[in-house]
Amino acid sequence: MTTPQTSDTNVDARIEVIQGDITEQDVDAIVNAANSSLLGGGGVDGAIHRAAGRQLLEECRTLGGCPTGEAKITRGYHLPARHVIHTVGPVWRGGEHGEAELLANCYRNSLALAAQHGLRTVAFPAISTGIYGYPLDEATAIAVRETRAFLATHPDIEHVTFICFGPHAYQTYLRALGR
Repeated sequence: MTTPQTSDTNVDARIEVIQGDITEQDVDAIVNAANSSLLGGGGVDGAIHRAAGRQLLEECRTLGGCPTGEAKITRGYHLPARHVIHTVGPVWRGGEHGEAELLANCYRNSLALAAQHGLRTVAFPAISTGIYGYPLDEATAIAVRETRAFLATHPDIEHVTFICFGPHAYQTYLRALGR
């Protein structure tokens, strides 16, 4: 007996790409491209911490950090998003140090955490492509592949949005999705 799977068309209908600010997304959860301390930083991480307010930092202090590839969840506080899923992407070191699997784990674990908490809408940034230096084309291919695979077997996640900071990232995501 085979396990029924959602068609690719149905999966892709649940994925959106927009150019914008992740801190402005009214979704069940936004994903934070965090550092392992979870105590804030630059880029997306700093923007999320600033927009969420001091309570986010206070809650993150209770989590004991987060290893690369894993994910932890907090409340969203002053963000429109009800929750923040913090995941730590890999630093790019040439691609021969398990970076692809670690990045794939970021998407898998973030989506699994969302499903576990009954969240239906999730917004992702381009994890590891900023200061961590992961090549955008490769990171985008992993993000799209892992999201499609997860959605194919988890109909409870209704909508995933990739939030792109600029036009180059936006076009890269559209190409990876074949749009």
